[in-house]
Amino acid sequence: MTDTNVRAGAELRKRASKMRASKTGSYVCPRTGKKVRRVSNSIWESAGGYVYAGGTYSLVTAAGEVFARMMRELSLKKR
Repeated sequence: MTDTNVRAGAELRKRASKMRASKTGSYVCPRTGKKVRRVSNSIWESAGGYVYAGGTYSLVTAAGEVFARMMRELSLKKR
């Protein structure tokens, strides 16, 4: 089978695998361009010393991306 403890079907094993991949994947700091690593639940720390509050398993959540896009559009409208 797999190396996980997920026992309730293929779909759940796929979800667990996707979570593990995003949790341990490589991310880049938006300020410095250096590596970002997961410190604990929803806390991410950059090699440059910056600390971010992000998603549990990824640096940026889908809702966070939508909000950032809305803020960019609003700032462009004001110009």
